[in-house]
Amino acid sequence: MDLVKAYVRQELLGPLQGAGRWVSMGLAGSLALVVGVILLMLSLLRALQTETGTVFAGSLSWIPYLIVVAALGGVIALLVRQVGKRGLG
Repeated sequence: MDLVKAYVRQELLGPLQGAGRWVSMGLAGSLALVVGVILLMLSLLRALQTETGTVFAGSLSWIPYLIVVAALGGVIALLVRQVGKRGLG
């Protein structure tokens, strides 16, 4: 019986601990990436609103938001493409 317990620990619990570390690092990395992308998009919006002068004033004030949404769509497309290239191995 002790042999079975040792075998289960070696073959089941060991890989599960490794997978848990892998998942936790992946979640931490994705959280950092999400926070970074949000901050970059906010800084892009702020720059477009303040540094362009009167170009986007009045009835064109919605254009910086459209530019930020398009940039975010590009970032999402790039990330989805990268995820599709690699597997778990």
